[in-house]
Amino acid sequence: MQVESLIERFSNEAGNLFQQITWTSVVDIALVALIFYAVLRLFQGTQAVSLLRGILVVLLVALLAASRFTAFNWLVRNSLPMILVAIPVIFQPELRRALERLGRTTPLLARGTRDTAAQQVIYEITRAVETLSREQIGALIVLEGDTGLEEHIESGQRVDGLVSARLLETLFYPGTALHDGAVIVRGERIVAAACVLPLTGRELADASLGTRHRAAVGITEQNDALAIVVSEETGTISVARNGRLARRLDVQRLGRVLQAFHRPRRWFGNGS
Repeated sequence: MQVESLIERFSNEAGNLFQQITWTSVVDIALVALIFYAVLRLFQGTQAVSLLRGILVVLLVALLAASRFTAFNWLVRNSLPMILVAIPVIFQPELRRALERLGRTTPLLARGTRDTAAQQVIYEITRAVETLSREQIGALIVLEGDTGLEEHIESGQRVDGLVSARLLETLFYPGTALHDGAVIVRGERIVAAACVLPLTGRELADASLGTRHRAAVGITEQNDALAIVVSEETGTISVARNGRLARRLDVQRLGRVLQAFHRPRRWFGNGS
């Protein structure tokens, strides 16, 4: 009888709960789930994942302890304002990237009229990268997205020339004055060469990767640029975007990546 009464009570409570669910409640839950999903996607592949995990563990322990100990409860309640101030400081790079994404113009509107120029740029870049890879000449080419790279352009030498395979090969040829650093491309023009880029602060999957790869990941962690790296040691072609590095690309795959960059769609997996 006791089991039957428990089952009946559970059924009644479940029925009352379902009766209280409205379309507003469903939308409300979906919005909260969407926000949590967006935050997790934003932090994915960054050092913030470990920090977020640690913060969640500390909060869980603190809540459990605060429910039993009066003094600890007082400490947790009075520490909350400091925690709210510390979170934006700790996650500043990720929050900045999220706000930049929200502030960008719609890519289809921004790039819809530049298909012909984009195809020429893709052709010239893939030709140059193919030659640089074959001759094992190190290179770092950054394609500017909707977020400007002016502060990094100022660190290099202004070029302001149309993108061409011959010009790119000349800029990276060993012994030339501008072969060190990155070339930044804006639209169909090479804006600057020998630019200094920020290095990523996190560990890469392969410890043998050098400064060019760390700079490619670093610049794409901060904005929506795309970076192409040619390894001086092996001639391997790599591409970085959104702080993630795809390695050992051939020219055909590089072309598809550049097509996706100029006609944006989801192209990058979760691997590094």
